[in-house]
Amino acid sequence: MIFAIVGPSGAGKDTLIAGAMVERPDLRLIRRVITRPSAAGGEDFEGVTEAEFNERLLHGDFALHWQAHGLSYGIPKALLQAPGDVIFNGSRAALPEAAKVFPDLRVILVTAPDHILAARLAARGRESEADISQRLTRAAFTLPEGITADTVVNDGALETGIARLLAALQPVKA
Repeated sequence: MIFAIVGPSGAGKDTLIAGAMVERPDLRLIRRVITRPSAAGGEDFEGVTEAEFNERLLHGDFALHWQAHGLSYGIPKALLQAPGDVIFNGSRAALPEAAKVFPDLRVILVTAPDHILAARLAARGRESEADISQRLTRAAFTLPEGITADTVVNDGALETGIARLLAALQPVKA
């Protein structure tokens, strides 16, 4: 199974993914390739230049790629080859293409109330007030037509958010 974890900036996607990985060592995290310096912090990702990203794109290295916030993002094909469940931090806008590329894709939407999103974005110190305002406006972005998701509200204790994500990662009962 392939799980795409999506949601607004500041929802805590990476934090919940890290917690879920501890509890479910059978999950494999797919590290995104991003045109941002690795030293920028936040999630565990592979930082590359725009030229490096484009070269890899030309060579067909990505199963899925998209652009957001002025950056390019890619999910490497090679990391999807091994058996077992995989999880990656995705983009709501890229979900229609992801659904085509990954027929067994399950989407989990991680979200939180706006005041929590704003506080988390301010705490990480990467965005200006104007950037935070734009990200909060985008937080209301609805999922693309035809895409369904389990929703995890990450509005309290870390352990609660991780437990909610773990519950969403369970197999669908027929």
